[in-house]
Amino acid sequence: MAEESGTSCYDRFVYVNVDIVSDTICPWCFVGKRRFERALAERPDIGVDVHWRTFQLNPDMPAEGMDRTEYVTSKFGDGERARAVYENVRGAGGLEGIPFDFAAIPRTPNTIDSHRLIRWAGAAGVQDAVVERLFERYFTQGGDIGDREELVEVARYAGMDADRVADLLERGEDVDLVRKEDEAARTMGVNAVPCFVFAKKYVVFGAQEPDAFMELFDHMAREAEAGAESETVDREA
Repeated sequence: MAEESGTSCYDRFVYVNVDIVSDTICPWCFVGKRRFERALAERPDIGVDVHWRTFQLNPDMPAEGMDRTEYVTSKFGDGERARAVYENVRGAGGLEGIPFDFAAIPRTPNTIDSHRLIRWAGAAGVQDAVVERLFERYFTQGGDIGDREELVEVARYAGMDADRVADLLERGEDVDLVRKEDEAARTMGVNAVPCFVFAKKYVVFGAQEPDAFMELFDHMAREAEAGAESETVDREA
C-alpha cells in the first residue's frame, strides 16, 4: 500500500472521533494543532470528527486577567528561564509556520469565556475556525481573548451570530458546564495540554511530531481492517 503524502495508505476509509483537550493560551496547543493537521495531510484516508474540550491552565486567574509581565514572573521566576522557555516555543512554532509574538501580548486572560465561545462554535459547526482564530489573535497579534468584545469579533469572523454570542456571554450562559468539563479532564488525569483522545480509547499527550499521530492512525486502520475481516468471516460462517 502506498504511503506517500496525498495517496491512499489503507484498504478502507477510517473515520475517528477526536477530543482535543486544550487551553486557548497554551502555545504548545497551537503547535500541536499544526502537527496534528500535518499528520492528517499525510493520511488522506483518515477522517476525523474533532471536538475541542476545555482545560484551563490557570483556573484561579482573576476574571480581568493579569498583566503579562507579572504573570510570566509569577510562573517562571527569573527572566532568563522565561526567555529560554519562550525561545523554545518560538522555535517550534517557526517550524510550523506560527509567528509567535509573545512581546505583543499585554495581558494573560482568564480563558473561561473563550472556552464558552468554543463550545457554542461546536454547535454552529465552526469550532475549528474559532479555535484557530483565537490562537492567531492571542499569539500572533496580541489580542485580549478574555475581552468579550474581542470574542464577539472572533465569532463574527467565523460566521457565527455575533449578536447572539454577545447576549450569551453577557448572561453567563454555560459557565458551569465549561467549568465541569475542565474538572472532568482533571479527574481523568489530564494535568497538561494539549491532550488528544482518539475514539475515547487512545491518548496522545503533548504537541507530538506528526509521526506519533501517523503511527496511531496506522494502528487504528489495521484494527479497522481486522474488524472488517472478522465480520466477513462471521457472516460467511
